[in-house]
Amino acid sequence: MQLVFVPVTFIALSALAGYATGADFEASSYHEQHCTRCHGSEVYTRDNRRVQSYQALHAQVSRCDANLATGLFPDDIDSLVEHLNDRFYRFDK
Repeated sequence: MQLVFVPVTFIALSALAGYATGADFEASSYHEQHCTRCHGSEVYTRDNRRVQSYQALHAQVSRCDANLATGLFPDDIDSLVEHLNDRFYRFDK
């Protein structure tokens, strides 16, 4: 019985490890489904926007993740920041 348990546990943990990398994360879809629930895209394009640099954008996305307890992985936050920067901000890195 113990011989079967170890491989099954290993397979289950391996599957979770693949998910934990954020391999299936799609920043554009996530943004449309989650971020725009709180605000529209006008916060990115208005004249008096708060975010003024790539680093500030990353910090703001990290704050949203922490405040809303979304539990995004660091790679997912990076992907979301890249998406927002490519689509709206166009900051130098």
